[in-house]
Amino acid sequence: MIEDRGGNLHLRWQWLILLLCIGGVFYLLSPVLMPFVVAALFAYLFDPIVDRLERWMTRGLAVALVFLVVGLVVVLVLLLLVPFVERQISAFLAQLPVWLGWFQARATPWLEARFGVSPDILDTQKIFDALQAHWREAGGFAASVLGKVSKSGMAVVSWTLNLVMIPVVGFYLLRDWDELVARIHALVPRSIEPVVSRLARESDDVLGAFLRGQLSVMLALGTFYGIGLWLAGVSVGPLIGMIAGLISFVPYLGAITGVVMGVIAALVQYQDWTHVVLVLGVFAIGQTLEGYVLVPKLVGDKIGLHPVAVIFAVLAGGELFGFLGVLLALPVASVVMVVLRYLYERYLASALYTTEAEPPVIVVAGTPISAQAGEAVSAAAASGPAESVKTASAPDS
Repeated sequence: MIEDRGGNLHLRWQWLILLLCIGGVFYLLSPVLMPFVVAALFAYLFDPIVDRLERWMTRGLAVALVFLVVGLVVVLVLLLLVPFVERQISAFLAQLPVWLGWFQARATPWLEARFGVSPDILDTQKIFDALQAHWREAGGFAASVLGKVSKSGMAVVSWTLNLVMIPVVGFYLLRDWDELVARIHALVPRSIEPVVSRLARESDDVLGAFLRGQLSVMLALGTFYGIGLWLAGVSVGPLIGMIAGLISFVPYLGAITGVVMGVIAALVQYQDWTHVVLVLGVFAIGQTLEGYVLVPKLVGDKIGLHPVAVIFAVLAGGELFGFLGVLLALPVASVVMVVLRYLYERYLASALYTTEAEPPVIVVAGTPISAQAGEAVSAAAASGPAESVKTASAPDS
């Protein structure tokens, strides 16, 4: 029923309309929500650290200390990492023609002899020309975009304001985080407060496991792969390791990508199987550490997202909300999984699932009788006409 006895909308429909309105507002405001979302994620991520520091100092001082440490770390990472990544990308682009030449001279004849692949399909010169054409188009597009941005003072001001707003909003959110959570909890209707509190606790566990655990796993794997490939002698190994670590939130995707790129780099650089085995050993050890040490210790089994669900969530978020959707895809999918588990439990406990089917009704000569009586009629009919008539007329006597 849409309306209750008083003619008003049912409470569930009111909640549905409210949620749809909130979702519509967020969708319309998505272009300007980026700094606020990033600041909220930052506040959520570091709130447990601030809570622990509150034992020895005030919350404002704890938040200032956290911001100081994080700011120093970010500056040091940028000063060290940006030049290093730039050198790695330059080395990769310098070796790209060598990779294509090796592929044409070694890999193409082997694929043609073993699998009968046409050499026209594997024409590296066409691939290289296509890449060069796209690079020129991309460079022209980037130059035009940069030119428009440089001419548009408002665009520069907007980007600058967004960058400045993130730490400012993050500071105030982190300082008042506990108070905000308490106020939101006080606004929840008392009739659904137990269910909302339970879902909030489970969602907090899942989000904590993802934001803190999965990011730690990605950082650890990227560092391990980069150092391992560098020790194996692969010149662009650190770059390959960072790429494999960044996309390791999709199970096996980071390892597969890293293995393919690492093996090709080792073959091109050394043209032997020793370094290929070393590359495979690095990723085998990394997968073992991820499966038996990093994920159980840092993430656990609370997220429970299937790899296909991860890919779908990222693509759907990017399609609906752009970069903001990509940023929020997995956290939102994790919370949705919590809600779906709760709905699944409610379904298993509902009458829709537990109610057994009623026995079928058999109609004999226009009179409905139960299934047991129908079995008696069938047995009597099988024994003979006289007994059948006697059994069928028994209820009338």
